[in-house]
Amino acid sequence: MANSRLTFALALFLTPSLAIGSIAAVAQANNIDTAQALAKLPAERDIGVIEPVFQFREAMPTGVAVSSDRRIFMTFPRWGDDVPFTVGEIRGGKVVAYPDQAINRFDPARPAQTLSSVQSVVVDAKNRLWLLDTGAPKFSPPIAGGAKLVAVDLSTDRVVKTIVLPSESVLRTTYVNDVRFDLSKGKAGIAYITDSSVSGPGGLIMVDLESGESWRKLSGHASTSPDPAFIPIVEGERLAVRETGKPPVPFNVASDGIALSADGETLYYCPLSSRHLFAIPTAVLRDRNADEAKVSAAVVDLGEKGASDGLEADDKGRIYASDYEHNSIRQRQSDGEWKTIAHNPRMLWPDTMAMGPDGYLYFTANQLQRQAQFHFGKDQRQKPYSLFRVKVDAAPVLLK
Repeated sequence: MANSRLTFALALFLTPSLAIGSIAAVAQANNIDTAQALAKLPAERDIGVIEPVFQFREAMPTGVAVSSDRRIFMTFPRWGDDVPFTVGEIRGGKVVAYPDQAINRFDPARPAQTLSSVQSVVVDAKNRLWLLDTGAPKFSPPIAGGAKLVAVDLSTDRVVKTIVLPSESVLRTTYVNDVRFDLSKGKAGIAYITDSSVSGPGGLIMVDLESGESWRKLSGHASTSPDPAFIPIVEGERLAVRETGKPPVPFNVASDGIALSADGETLYYCPLSSRHLFAIPTAVLRDRNADEAKVSAAVVDLGEKGASDGLEADDKGRIYASDYEHNSIRQRQSDGEWKTIAHNPRMLWPDTMAMGPDGYLYFTANQLQRQAQFHFGKDQRQKPYSLFRVKVDAAPVLLK
């Protein structure tokens, strides 16, 4: 047996290009179990310690938010799964409709009062949970009056404010994706939203929370648009839209991730179809009269960070970026260097992140890359989807 194991080891060493089938053949010839043989080979190592928080066995989740008293809220956009409610709270070991089932039952005759397809949820400094409704179930053009911000008071679980986004801000191609809040600006604060269109211009949308007025900046700018040279590789394959009998089509998604600096003076954002992180002073975005040349000149390309879906920030001035090509989350240090804080093969498409009050960064892993549109109509997702967290010893950015 010792000689057989030596022969097998030499075969692997002298033939590094051996396919798995060849390894199996050598193992079988030498009376060695293939699984045992493979287990002895070097493998990718984990980085950091990810803790499972919850498993989802029904609809696919995207957004997550954690309140100051550690309540956890989730979103389930209506992309095609059976979605009985588009916003839920993890309560008593299960997910229940939030704030209630009635508002989650979309009524086209009442688009401003009911939820069509919520992409993101964010807790603000006044203990309100903001729901960002795309108004675009199944990525349809936004329903008139459906794209909106809805604020729920977490002390009463009641809707206290609704801001419908007008057609000047939400174009026919718009898909509002993620949002951040600064309540210290203006009378009631300001919201920053990304437009992650797949068929039109990306951009940033600002909303005055007092008046409800909104405006676009960087619409169609290079920093909010897919990188034309970007080729994503996920689970060893190029990520592309694939249909039988047709060539692969690039999956081009505009500005997606968004984060606010701890002092509220800088907005960070990134297209999903890019590896670059961009930053801009928020003062320029808040200036409705600033022309596009001035706004464009204020954009800073901070270089590559990996291909990201979500972004987040903490109170220590650090930025977090998911890395869906490498099942990872990376942290940008104060000196601009990036550090991988979590890497695990179970982090299949780390999506939205949320800083919790407990020093943990929470994030969803929803296997987006395994959806049917990328695999000739065959859904390759395997339930459950996951909510994880990783310790970062920081607090959320709450500006008031």
